[in-house]
Amino acid sequence: MVRIGSRLGGFRPGFAGKSTDRDTRALAGAPATLYFLGLRSTFSSRSAFDPASRSSEEPFGLVRLAVGALALLGTLVAVLLALIQGDPRFLQLVGALWAVYGLVVGFMSGVLEPVIDGFFHLMANVGLVRAADGYSSIETLVARGHYQAAAEAYADRARNPAERVEATLRRAALLAETLGHPETAAVELDNLRTAPLSSRDDFRVGLALVDLYEHRLNEPGRAMGELRRLIDRYPTAQGARRLRTALGELKAQRQTASDV
Repeated sequence: MVRIGSRLGGFRPGFAGKSTDRDTRALAGAPATLYFLGLRSTFSSRSAFDPASRSSEEPFGLVRLAVGALALLGTLVAVLLALIQGDPRFLQLVGALWAVYGLVVGFMSGVLEPVIDGFFHLMANVGLVRAADGYSSIETLVARGHYQAAAEAYADRARNPAERVEATLRRAALLAETLGHPETAAVELDNLRTAPLSSRDDFRVGLALVDLYEHRLNEPGRAMGELRRLIDRYPTAQGARRLRTALGELKAQRQTASDV
């Protein structure tokens, strides 16, 4: 089975192994909608790099497509008028249209996108520092091999409403990866939804459940269902295109397995 982590640039939300807490800290402290900003695209599928796919799934891609379509339409109209009226000055409009298109695309690609990405990177790093400071004592228990004590400590922290989601995500990672209780981890994560969640926390919980369903519980159908829910609910979130790619590859893999 191809792992979702590989399809999302090597990141597996919250279940990174007991030898390091880096990925778990990222899950707990940084907004999940920002996680994909720092990833390097390692997709082998054609759809990940297909221009039509990108333009239909990225907000900036849609803007580029719309501006390009307007420039192309204006070019056709200008050429037609130049032929009908015999006035070559209409062709000057073509150059102006494509100059505007170049300015818009250049501004978005060279200025707007880097600024937004840099801002979200900064906010994610702030979250990482905050999360590491708040759970260092429990992480020390994990480093020393006191996994059950660490899981209980996370459960105690989860009783605080302000830490409920963060502590439960960390506890679920420990239960699934180290203690061998992925079913319990999935139940506890799903129970988080009995109370209203912020968009940030809902996205984080969803990513963790996707990882559990595919990698720990061998339930690709539920993993696809959760991916679809995240895509439908957060279609413009950072990394949504990679979620769509992961969903498409998971569907294709399941279809291949059923055909064998």
